[in-house]
Amino acid sequence: MIRNDFSVSRRAVLMGGGAAVLGASFPFSVSAAEPIKMAGIYTVPVEQQWVSRIHKAAEAAKAAGAVTYKYTENVANTDYPRVMREYCESGVKLIVGEIFGAEAEAREVAAEYPGVAFLLGSSFMPDEKANPNLAVFDNYIQDASYLSGIIAGAMTKSGNIGMVGGFPIPEVNRLMNAFMAGVRESRADAKFQVSFIGSWFDPPKAKETAFAMISNGADLLYAERFGVSDAAKERGVLAIGNVIDTQADYPNTVVASALWHFEPTLNKAISAIQAGSFKAANYGVYSFMKEGGCSLSPLGTFSGKVPADVMAKVTKKEAAIKDGSFTVKIDDNEPKSL
Repeated sequence: MIRNDFSVSRRAVLMGGGAAVLGASFPFSVSAAEPIKMAGIYTVPVEQQWVSRIHKAAEAAKAAGAVTYKYTENVANTDYPRVMREYCESGVKLIVGEIFGAEAEAREVAAEYPGVAFLLGSSFMPDEKANPNLAVFDNYIQDASYLSGIIAGAMTKSGNIGMVGGFPIPEVNRLMNAFMAGVRESRADAKFQVSFIGSWFDPPKAKETAFAMISNGADLLYAERFGVSDAAKERGVLAIGNVIDTQADYPNTVVASALWHFEPTLNKAISAIQAGSFKAANYGVYSFMKEGGCSLSPLGTFSGKVPADVMAKVTKKEAAIKDGSFTVKIDDNEPKSL
């Protein structure tokens, strides 16, 4: 079902919270004053962490008058091409979403509609020959994940940290690896329990996996998926959040979070369409901290509880990341328990 509404309650709370040029110019442009017809196609509910950031940015662009915006959520991978075609036939000129489970099919549809711009989350790079109108992105928020790891390393007492992820794909792996590298800055002897639940949205399964890690000695959890912080709260251990800030829901549990801001990515695409210069490109770079695409959340309820020398290190590293004097390694290899 196509939707442009947004229900209140938990959803409303959650929603609040330089690309390489490849290929020919996009053959469609609009004036800066004309809103672009935009659609979002999501395989999970819009409150899911990753998609919620895209949705939030789209709503902001809509409020600014840059786009009109409709979306469809909970789209099965097998149904993704059909929904893409429906939006294209309806006159939409920009489609955003994630195609990790429908790569080949989605790219085939994009080739059928050269007058539509596609900005899609993908583990693969753009193909300038086959899809000059398809740009890719991913949440390269390893900078913020690394900083959250420095804090985590200082807050664990046992040095045993549990990490629950969705799937071991590059966009998850790089965040986990950066987090682990940050932890070692504060706790060189830290041990990690790593597990993937095989789903992007299964809070009960993530919770049960986290419970098992706590039973195995973990006193701090990396909550890449929903459900992990619930387990941490129930068992009285700490958690580090990912993509969104959930501390308001877990004030005594979530110490800090690596936040993703999709606005720089979307705004670059909108500007390119308005200028008639949208191209096959990697928009992932706009998730970097120096581009404003990610940040470390405020400590909030944990202010004063993280050692001052650790926060001084975080501040120094953050400044170095932003000025380019320090680069967080991008490691897309699957992390292992150790």
